[in-house]
Amino acid sequence: MKKLTTLVFLVGVLLATYTYRDEIIGFLVAKVIDNSEVSLEYKNSYYLNYNFEFVKNVDEFDIKDKDDLLDLYYTIINSGVSNFEFYCPKEYTNCMQDVIDVANNQDDLSNINGFVHPFNSFDTVETSYDSFGRVRLSIIKTYTDLEIVEINEKIKQIVDDKLKNKSDKREIIKIIHDYIINSTKYDKDRTDHNIITYASNTAYGVLFEGYGICSGYADAMALFLNYYNIPNYKVASENHVWNAVYLDGKWYHLDLTWDDPILSSGEEVLDDTYFLITTEKLKEINDSQHRFDDTIFRELA
Repeated sequence: MKKLTTLVFLVGVLLATYTYRDEIIGFLVAKVIDNSEVSLEYKNSYYLNYNFEFVKNVDEFDIKDKDDLLDLYYTIINSGVSNFEFYCPKEYTNCMQDVIDVANNQDDLSNINGFVHPFNSFDTVETSYDSFGRVRLSIIKTYTDLEIVEINEKIKQIVDDKLKNKSDKREIIKIIHDYIINSTKYDKDRTDHNIITYASNTAYGVLFEGYGICSGYADAMALFLNYYNIPNYKVASENHVWNAVYLDGKWYHLDLTWDDPILSSGEEVLDDTYFLITTEKLKEINDSQHRFDDTIFRELA
Protein backbone atom coordinates (compact mmCIF):
# COMPACT_ATOMS: atom_id res chain seq x y z
CA MET A 1 0.00 0.00 0.00
CA LYS A 2 2.85 2.34 0.82
CA LYS A 3 4.47 1.75 -2.57
CA LEU A 4 1.18 2.47 -4.34
CA THR A 5 0.71 5.71 -2.39
CA THR A 6 4.24 6.83 -3.26
CA LEU A 7 3.66 6.04 -6.92
CA VAL A 8 0.42 8.01 -7.00
CA PHE A 9 2.18 10.94 -5.31
CA LEU A 10 5.02 10.90 -7.86
CA VAL A 11 2.58 10.72 -10.76
CA GLY A 12 0.72 13.66 -9.26
CA VAL A 13 3.93 15.66 -8.97
CA LEU A 14 4.87 14.88 -12.57
CA LEU A 15 1.43 15.84 -13.85
CA ALA A 16 1.48 19.07 -11.89
CA THR A 17 4.98 19.82 -13.12
CA TYR A 18 3.92 19.25 -16.74
CA THR A 19 0.64 21.18 -16.36
CA TYR A 20 2.29 24.16 -14.72
CA ARG A 21 5.63 23.81 -16.49
CA ASP A 22 5.61 27.33 -17.93
CA GLU A 23 4.63 28.87 -14.61
CA ILE A 24 7.40 26.97 -12.83
CA ILE A 25 10.01 27.99 -15.39
CA GLY A 26 8.77 31.56 -15.23
CA PHE A 27 9.06 31.54 -11.45
CA LEU A 28 12.60 30.17 -11.60
CA VAL A 29 13.65 32.73 -14.19
CA ALA A 30 12.12 35.59 -12.24
CA LYS A 31 13.23 34.51 -8.77
CA VAL A 32 16.39 32.47 -9.22
CA ILE A 33 18.06 33.61 -12.43
CA ASP A 34 18.80 37.23 -13.23
CA ASN A 35 21.51 39.18 -15.00
CA SER A 36 23.48 39.62 -11.79
CA GLU A 37 24.37 35.94 -12.17
CA VAL A 38 25.26 36.28 -15.87
CA SER A 39 28.94 36.77 -16.57
CA LEU A 40 31.14 36.97 -19.62
CA GLU A 41 34.13 34.97 -18.53
CA TYR A 42 35.60 34.41 -21.99
CA LYS A 43 37.39 37.15 -23.94
CA ASN A 44 39.58 36.13 -26.83
CA SER A 45 42.87 37.73 -27.85
CA TYR A 46 41.07 40.12 -30.21
CA TYR A 47 38.99 41.71 -27.47
CA LEU A 48 39.48 45.50 -27.55
CA ASN A 49 39.49 47.33 -24.25
CA TYR A 50 38.17 50.51 -25.86
CA ASN A 51 35.12 52.48 -24.83
CA PHE A 52 33.48 54.85 -27.29
CA GLU A 53 30.79 57.50 -27.13
CA PHE A 54 28.28 55.23 -28.88
CA VAL A 55 29.06 51.93 -27.15
CA LYS A 56 31.26 50.77 -24.30
CA ASN A 57 32.32 47.54 -22.62
CA VAL A 58 30.35 46.63 -19.51
CA ASP A 59 31.10 44.20 -16.69
CA GLU A 60 27.58 44.01 -15.29
CA PHE A 61 24.55 43.18 -17.40
CA ASP A 62 21.96 45.07 -15.37
CA ILE A 63 20.33 46.64 -18.42
CA LYS A 64 17.82 49.43 -17.91
CA ASP A 65 17.33 50.99 -21.35
CA LYS A 66 18.26 50.69 -25.02
CA ASP A 67 21.67 52.30 -24.54
CA ASP A 68 22.51 49.61 -21.99
CA LEU A 69 21.26 47.00 -24.45
CA LEU A 70 23.55 48.32 -27.21
CA ASP A 71 26.48 48.26 -24.76
CA LEU A 72 25.62 44.65 -23.95
CA TYR A 73 25.55 43.64 -27.61
CA TYR A 74 28.88 45.40 -28.16
CA THR A 75 30.47 43.72 -25.13
CA ILE A 76 29.31 40.28 -26.24
CA ILE A 77 30.43 40.69 -29.87
CA ASN A 78 33.70 42.33 -28.81
CA SER A 79 34.53 39.37 -26.57
CA GLY A 80 34.66 36.91 -29.46
CA VAL A 81 32.09 34.44 -28.14
CA SER A 82 29.86 32.61 -30.61
CA ASN A 83 26.88 32.07 -28.29
CA PHE A 84 25.56 33.96 -25.29
CA GLU A 85 22.33 34.40 -23.39
CA PHE A 86 21.00 37.01 -20.99
CA TYR A 87 17.65 38.02 -19.51
CA CYS A 88 15.36 40.99 -19.82
CA PRO A 89 14.66 42.27 -16.29
CA LYS A 90 11.03 42.88 -15.40
CA GLU A 91 11.86 46.45 -14.39
CA TYR A 92 12.93 47.19 -17.98
CA THR A 93 9.42 47.02 -19.40
CA ASN A 94 10.41 47.77 -23.01
CA CYS A 95 13.35 45.39 -23.01
CA MET A 96 11.94 42.67 -25.23
CA GLN A 97 10.64 45.17 -27.76
CA ASP A 98 14.04 46.88 -27.81
CA VAL A 99 15.71 43.50 -28.32
CA ILE A 100 13.43 42.88 -31.29
CA ASP A 101 14.16 46.36 -32.65
CA VAL A 102 17.93 45.91 -32.37
CA ALA A 103 17.80 42.41 -33.86
CA ASN A 104 15.89 43.74 -36.87
CA ASN A 105 17.87 46.96 -37.25
CA GLN A 106 20.81 46.24 -39.54
CA ASP A 107 22.13 49.77 -39.09
CA ASP A 108 22.48 49.34 -35.32
CA LEU A 109 24.16 45.96 -35.71
CA SER A 110 26.45 47.12 -38.51
CA ASN A 111 27.51 50.15 -36.48
CA ILE A 112 28.33 47.95 -33.48
CA ASN A 113 30.29 45.67 -35.81
CA GLY A 114 32.46 48.61 -36.84
CA PHE A 115 33.68 49.17 -33.28
CA VAL A 116 35.07 45.66 -32.72
CA HIS A 117 38.23 43.98 -34.00
CA PRO A 118 37.66 42.67 -37.56
CA PHE A 119 38.38 39.12 -36.36
CA ASN A 120 35.51 39.40 -33.86
CA SER A 121 33.16 41.03 -36.34
CA PHE A 122 30.15 39.05 -37.45
CA ASP A 123 28.65 38.03 -40.73
CA THR A 124 25.30 37.43 -39.06
CA VAL A 125 23.86 37.68 -35.55
CA GLU A 126 20.81 35.55 -34.83
CA THR A 127 18.70 36.68 -31.88
CA SER A 128 16.12 34.34 -30.34
CA TYR A 129 14.01 34.87 -27.24
CA ASP A 130 11.21 33.33 -25.22
CA SER A 131 8.26 34.52 -23.20
CA PHE A 132 10.29 34.51 -19.98
CA GLY A 133 12.63 37.26 -21.15
CA ARG A 134 15.52 34.97 -21.99
CA VAL A 135 17.54 36.23 -25.01
CA ARG A 136 20.05 34.11 -26.94
CA LEU A 137 22.61 35.43 -29.40
CA SER A 138 24.26 33.18 -31.98
CA ILE A 139 27.13 34.87 -33.78
CA ILE A 140 28.57 33.73 -37.10
CA LYS A 141 31.95 35.39 -37.62
CA THR A 142 33.15 37.17 -40.76
CA TYR A 143 36.53 35.41 -40.74
CA THR A 144 37.18 31.69 -40.40
CA ASP A 145 39.87 30.36 -38.07
CA LEU A 146 42.02 29.41 -41.07
CA GLU A 147 41.69 32.87 -42.62
CA ILE A 148 42.73 34.45 -39.32
CA VAL A 149 45.86 32.29 -39.15
CA GLU A 150 46.79 33.13 -42.74
CA ILE A 151 46.11 36.84 -42.35
CA ASN A 152 48.13 37.06 -39.12
CA GLU A 153 51.07 35.40 -40.88
CA LYS A 154 50.73 37.89 -43.75
CA ILE A 155 50.63 40.86 -41.37
CA LYS A 156 53.76 39.62 -39.60
CA GLN A 157 55.49 39.22 -42.95
CA ILE A 158 54.58 42.76 -44.06
CA VAL A 159 55.62 44.24 -40.71
CA ASP A 160 59.00 42.47 -40.88
CA ASP A 161 59.51 43.54 -44.48
CA LYS A 162 58.21 47.12 -44.46
CA LEU A 163 58.13 48.35 -40.88
CA LYS A 164 61.17 46.98 -39.10
CA ASN A 165 62.61 49.53 -36.64
CA LYS A 166 59.77 51.99 -37.34
CA SER A 167 58.29 53.63 -34.25
CA ASP A 168 56.59 56.83 -35.41
CA LYS A 169 52.92 55.91 -35.67
CA ARG A 170 52.06 58.40 -38.40
CA GLU A 171 54.90 57.06 -40.51
CA ILE A 172 53.79 53.49 -39.84
CA ILE A 173 50.23 54.29 -40.90
CA LYS A 174 51.46 55.97 -44.10
CA ILE A 175 53.62 52.98 -45.04
CA ILE A 176 50.69 50.59 -44.51
CA HIS A 177 48.35 52.95 -46.36
CA ASP A 178 50.68 53.03 -49.37
CA TYR A 179 51.38 49.29 -49.27
CA ILE A 180 47.70 48.32 -49.29
CA ILE A 181 46.84 50.76 -52.07
CA ASN A 182 49.80 49.74 -54.24
CA SER A 183 48.95 46.06 -53.75
CA THR A 184 45.19 46.28 -54.30
CA LYS A 185 42.76 47.02 -57.12
CA TYR A 186 39.25 48.26 -56.51
CA ASP A 187 36.80 45.48 -57.34
CA LYS A 188 34.48 47.28 -59.76
CA ASP A 189 32.98 44.02 -61.01
CA ARG A 190 31.59 43.41 -57.54
CA THR A 191 30.30 46.91 -56.87
CA ASP A 192 29.05 47.72 -60.38
CA HIS A 193 27.84 44.35 -61.64
CA ASN A 194 27.52 42.14 -58.52
CA ILE A 195 30.06 39.73 -60.00
CA ILE A 196 31.69 38.09 -56.98
CA THR A 197 35.06 36.64 -57.89
CA TYR A 198 37.14 37.68 -54.88
CA ALA A 199 36.66 38.06 -51.13
CA SER A 200 37.09 41.78 -51.75
CA ASN A 201 34.69 42.73 -48.95
CA THR A 202 37.22 41.43 -46.39
CA ALA A 203 40.87 41.87 -45.55
CA TYR A 204 41.53 38.43 -47.05
CA GLY A 205 40.62 39.67 -50.52
CA VAL A 206 42.82 42.73 -50.07
CA LEU A 207 45.90 41.01 -48.65
CA PHE A 208 45.84 37.74 -50.61
CA GLU A 209 43.84 38.29 -53.78
CA GLY A 210 44.73 41.91 -54.45
CA TYR A 211 41.13 43.11 -54.79
CA GLY A 212 39.06 45.13 -52.38
CA ILE A 213 35.96 47.20 -51.88
CA CYS A 214 35.59 49.74 -49.10
CA SER A 215 34.87 47.23 -46.31
CA GLY A 216 37.90 45.15 -47.33
CA TYR A 217 40.22 48.18 -47.42
CA ALA A 218 38.91 49.34 -44.03
CA ASP A 219 39.27 45.89 -42.43
CA ALA A 220 42.83 45.48 -43.72
CA MET A 221 43.81 48.89 -42.35
CA ALA A 222 42.09 48.19 -39.03
CA LEU A 223 44.07 44.97 -38.59
CA PHE A 224 47.36 46.85 -38.83
CA LEU A 225 46.12 49.63 -36.55
CA ASN A 226 45.14 47.05 -33.95
CA TYR A 227 48.49 45.30 -34.39
CA TYR A 228 50.12 48.56 -33.28
CA ASN A 229 47.50 49.22 -30.57
CA ILE A 230 46.28 52.38 -32.27
CA PRO A 231 42.63 53.04 -31.29
CA ASN A 232 40.35 52.99 -34.29
CA TYR A 233 36.94 52.03 -35.61
CA LYS A 234 35.14 51.83 -38.94
CA VAL A 235 32.90 54.71 -39.96
CA ALA A 236 29.89 54.01 -42.16
CA SER A 237 27.86 56.36 -44.30
CA GLU A 238 24.91 55.23 -46.38
CA ASN A 239 27.07 53.62 -49.08
CA HIS A 240 30.64 53.67 -47.81
CA VAL A 241 33.02 52.54 -45.05
CA TRP A 242 36.36 53.98 -43.94
CA ASN A 243 38.57 54.19 -40.83
CA ALA A 244 38.59 56.57 -37.90
CA VAL A 245 41.98 56.74 -36.17
CA TYR A 246 42.98 58.20 -32.79
CA LEU A 247 46.46 59.68 -32.99
CA ASP A 248 48.26 62.29 -30.89
CA GLY A 249 45.14 63.03 -28.89
CA LYS A 250 42.86 63.60 -31.89
CA TRP A 251 40.51 61.60 -34.10
CA TYR A 252 41.16 61.55 -37.85
CA HIS A 253 39.57 60.11 -40.97
CA LEU A 254 41.53 57.62 -43.08
CA ASP A 255 40.05 56.35 -46.35
CA LEU A 256 42.20 53.99 -48.39
CA THR A 257 39.44 53.31 -50.91
CA TRP A 258 39.23 56.91 -52.02
CA ASP A 259 43.01 57.23 -51.92
CA ASP A 260 43.10 54.42 -54.51
CA PRO A 261 41.20 56.06 -57.37
CA ILE A 262 40.90 54.69 -60.88
CA LEU A 263 41.35 57.41 -63.52
CA SER A 264 39.17 57.62 -66.61
CA SER A 265 42.15 56.24 -68.55
CA GLY A 266 42.02 53.13 -66.36
CA GLU A 267 45.28 54.06 -64.64
CA GLU A 268 45.47 53.50 -60.88
CA VAL A 269 47.22 56.09 -58.76
CA LEU A 270 48.29 56.51 -55.15
CA ASP A 271 46.64 59.48 -53.48
CA ASP A 272 46.66 60.87 -49.93
CA THR A 273 43.71 63.25 -49.98
CA TYR A 274 42.00 61.20 -47.27
CA PHE A 275 45.08 60.38 -45.22
CA LEU A 276 44.51 61.30 -41.55
CA ILE A 277 42.34 64.34 -42.16
CA THR A 278 40.10 66.14 -39.68
CA THR A 279 36.33 66.24 -39.92
CA GLU A 280 36.64 69.92 -40.79
CA LYS A 281 38.82 69.04 -43.77
CA LEU A 282 36.48 66.22 -44.76
CA LYS A 283 33.55 68.63 -44.84
CA GLU A 284 35.56 71.06 -46.97
CA ILE A 285 36.01 68.31 -49.57
CA ASN A 286 32.22 67.97 -49.48
CA ASP A 287 31.69 64.71 -51.33
CA SER A 288 28.44 62.83 -50.89
CA GLN A 289 29.99 59.50 -49.81
CA HIS A 290 31.44 60.70 -46.49
CA ARG A 291 28.35 62.11 -44.79
CA PHE A 292 28.29 60.19 -41.52
CA ASP A 293 25.92 60.20 -38.54
CA ASP A 294 27.67 62.17 -35.80
CA THR A 295 25.21 60.88 -33.18
CA ILE A 296 26.93 57.50 -33.64
CA PHE A 297 30.50 58.45 -34.54
CA ARG A 298 30.56 61.18 -31.94
CA GLU A 299 34.34 61.33 -31.55
CA LEU A 300 34.46 62.75 -35.09
CA ALA A 301 31.77 65.39 -34.60
